[in-house]
Amino acid sequence: MIRLILIAIFLLIYIIISIPMFAIEYLIGKINKRAKDISSLRFVQGAFKCILFLAGVRTTVIGKENIPKDEPVLYVGNHRSYFDIVIAYSMLPDITGFVAKKEIGKVPLLRVWMRYLYCLFLDRENIKEGLKTILQGIDYIKNDGISIFIFPEGTRNKEEGILPFKEGSLKFAEKSGCKIIPVAQNNTRDVFEAHFPFIKSTKTVIEFGEPIDIKELTKEEKKFLGAYTRDKILAMYEKNKEVK
Repeated sequence: MIRLILIAIFLLIYIIISIPMFAIEYLIGKINKRAKDISSLRFVQGAFKCILFLAGVRTTVIGKENIPKDEPVLYVGNHRSYFDIVIAYSMLPDITGFVAKKEIGKVPLLRVWMRYLYCLFLDRENIKEGLKTILQGIDYIKNDGISIFIFPEGTRNKEEGILPFKEGSLKFAEKSGCKIIPVAQNNTRDVFEAHFPFIKSTKTVIEFGEPIDIKELTKEEKKFLGAYTRDKILAMYEKNKEVK
């Protein structure tokens, strides 16, 4: 329980600090948009790293060298815990927007940081609005050089393994032509959800797989791109069960 209390106190302090930081970031953006994007990214990443420290999370990182340094990509990951986002985002080298459900966009202060970092709020019940969100993400990738991170299972998986991917979830890559980075995380559910409301020190694993270049895939692989990418992630997930 002490870890949960410490994180709650930290989040309260973070919220208080965020209020003047919004104004500072706004002013930085007036002078240099890129500087504002990077400072916002590092500020949020710093907060996530503090949360991981307080939670006692130690993560083995595999394949970070697979992330291209000079081009935007689509990160595609499995999803079993809120900590998937905290862990993954704390390690990303450049501006990346997460695709989140629209309800998160209603949370005060959090939504401001997410918009600063080009996150997208997806309405899965409204096809027209969902299409607008996908088009916005494609524009971010093609014209702004911003990477996107998505969990195509569509929800946090409470069981072992990986759920089927939602149809059309990889349109960001198909329409923009960017590479796909498959991301597999293990043991993240053991941090919090497996024993809610307690937070326990946990060893997790994250692996960034080799980039998938759609242009190099066969016609069959392109046709079933979601399943192809899921198979890559599942193979890493199963392999990393043995990583300590």
